[in-house]
Amino acid sequence: MEIRLVPIEKPEELNVILGQAHFIKTVEDLHEALVNAVPGIRFGLAFNEASQERLVRRSGTDPELVELAVKNALAVGAGHFFVVVLGAGVYPINVLPQLRQVPEVVGFFAATANPVQVVVLEEGEQRGVLGVLDGLTPLGVEDETHEKARKELLRRFGYKL
Repeated sequence: MEIRLVPIEKPEELNVILGQAHFIKTVEDLHEALVNAVPGIRFGLAFNEASQERLVRRSGTDPELVELAVKNALAVGAGHFFVVVLGAGVYPINVLPQLRQVPEVVGFFAATANPVQVVVLEEGEQRGVLGVLDGLTPLGVEDETHEKARKELLRRFGYKL
């Protein structure tokens, strides 16, 4: 048995969603959820099939993002693992509610623009995701100035009234 870290490769400004699902129909259902969540969305999607042909199934609206999603799905190599790479200007908060409604989705490991590494356990021909390392460790605790800035940012983006 071997445990290793697999870095997710992506441009710094893009967000990724990493998750687990359970059926070949996942790719089409995730695709539909994404395009219904954000009109004109740019994304790439890859899903590791865990049995039968054991292919990386892929879809998306941007060939470069699809290629990046496939590259990361192959690197992780865990069965039933999926990667969504969101195009510029699309954030996980815009699509996660719809993705949570996809019946095949088991759960999510990360939804982030941070540097992220996947903790993978490998045993023979199987790989599984133990978790992720998302971003960096805290440097302190927010004070009143930081709290005020956080609240102003959320209101400027329209997430709070």
